Amino acid sequence: MCLCVFSQLCIAQSVLGLGDNNRNQLPEIGVVASDAITIDKEKIVGDIIMRQLRGQAPLVQDPVLQEYIQGIGNRLVIHADNTKFPFQFFMINNPVLNAFAFYGGHIGIHTGLLAASSTESELASVLAHEVAHVTQRHLARRVQMQKRNSPLQIASLIGGILLAMADPEAGIAAVQASSAAGQQANINFTRTNEIEADNIGINILYRAGFDPQGAPGFFEKLLAQSRGRSTQLSFLQTHPLPADRVAQTTTRARSFGVRNVPPSLDFHLAKARIQGRYMSSPKRNINLFSSQLASSNNAKQKGAQYGLAISLFELQRYDEAKNILDKLMLNDKENLFYLDLMTDIYIKQDAPSSAISLLTPLWLNKPQNSVLTLNLANAYISAQNFEPAIQMLRDLLLVNKENFLAYQLLNDAYSRSQMKKEAHMTKAEIYALILAYPLAIDELQFAYNQVDSDTLEKLRIKGRIEQFREAQASMMSLNI
Repeated sequence: MCLCVFSQLCIAQSVLGLGDNNRNQLPEIGVVASDAITIDKEKIVGDIIMRQLRGQAPLVQDPVLQEYIQGIGNRLVIHADNTKFPFQFFMINNPVLNAFAFYGGHIGIHTGLLAASSTESELASVLAHEVAHVTQRHLARRVQMQKRNSPLQIASLIGGILLAMADPEAGIAAVQASSAAGQQANINFTRTNEIEADNIGINILYRAGFDPQGAPGFFEKLLAQSRGRSTQLSFLQTHPLPADRVAQTTTRARSFGVRNVPPSLDFHLAKARIQGRYMSSPKRNINLFSSQLASSNNAKQKGAQYGLAISLFELQRYDEAKNILDKLMLNDKENLFYLDLMTDIYIKQDAPSSAISLLTPLWLNKPQNSVLTLNLANAYISAQNFEPAIQMLRDLLLVNKENFLAYQLLNDAYSRSQMKKEAHMTKAEIYALILAYPLAIDELQFAYNQVDSDTLEKLRIKGRIEQFREAQASMMSLNI
């Protein structure tokens, strides 16, 4: 299977039906393509698609993994050229090796991709490739080149995009069977953008301090996975064949020389977390992690211990899991992976006060850290001490307005403390984050009915209802 089946380019072409009649004459790097889609509109479209993904795709709402993958992404973006907007990295619970990018700097990877990576540089090479797709504005450039009779409405694209992300072959088939089948039946994707993204991605990878050999290393995995599949299928998926890309990326990576990057503990902890929580059964995972305990790689060994603790936790063997974590935390007391699991253990053992004591001094030192905030708030809610949880979650949402898990915890806190108006208002924001504006408006109407004589609060709720109505109308009429 090709590396970027769900890449920014692939999504655009499979859904929009963009042809390849331009002889691959690409503009110079960094061309804005503003006559096709402006930067501002690209951000708007990206936000709409991201909201729809939250509602229909199995996004991983895991604060530790989210912080890890965003951290890797940010490290790459800092060393990329032509960045036009903040990037958002996220994960989808899917065992298939894939990654994709779309409008507005949104980049998603499947859990299977991280699980299959052997090193952090391999993982980073995939993210760097997707960053290159975004910074080179491949999607906008293809839109610019396509001679279209009329613009397409974003509302008509979203379903096909989501389906293509879940299953590229089914997604393309569904799009071809749609009302726009006449334009899309002869899809023929260019390979030039993929090669450009490979080359620029390796450059970003190297500048960010990773091993450039991570790119051909990961392509080797794809090559092994694709054996036995027809070359025709690979061609229809519009990317250079894996064997070709291994040779090309190997040559490119060698030009940067050798870089010895030490093993990353966080990478092995993230990989173990995905295996332990999203792949296979706890009993099978115990056997897997037990076999890795003798590894000479210290980071991998600790990852195996952590994965073993997660597997024991999943089997409700909380004391055994805690014993492993206690040892891991002896010399690494602020490790967010360990702290998150330890919080879960304390809550399951009906000891949320122990979690509060563990997390509070760390949170006071880093009050804007989302992992610490969400875990501490969860512990307070479990202890039925709702006021501090509500305050810290509201503070977090001031700086991270789209933190879905924070809204869910806040809604739980409001509901359990019988703050009905606030619970409805928070539920409305949750619905808005998944593009369910009618349901969001209903929740605000319920909240409005909970207000007695507070005229200012009523006006505020009415204003938010109007904002949601305008957002829905704008989405339905938006053309690209």
